Amino acid sequence: MALSYKARRRWALVILLIGLPLYVVVAVNAIDLFERPSFLVELTVYVVLGLLWALPFRFIFRGIGQADPDAEKTDGQGPSV
Repeated sequence: MALSYKARRRWALVILLIGLPLYVVVAVNAIDLFERPSFLVELTVYVVLGLLWALPFRFIFRGIGQADPDAEKTDGQGPSV
């Protein structure tokens, strides 16, 4: 079942406002479980984790910045009377 444009926008907002901060906290705490690695190793881990979080959500974020494809097409003249 495909999600509608509005549903994908809502899920994208939930993911960005709730899921991403939680993911950041988990990623930082996961690094702290081990002995602190060198700066370059730590930076590499954060960059990789920063890219990996979005992979499962590609289908939700794809096309969100575009206009709603399901919206009515108007000619810009305003409402007809």
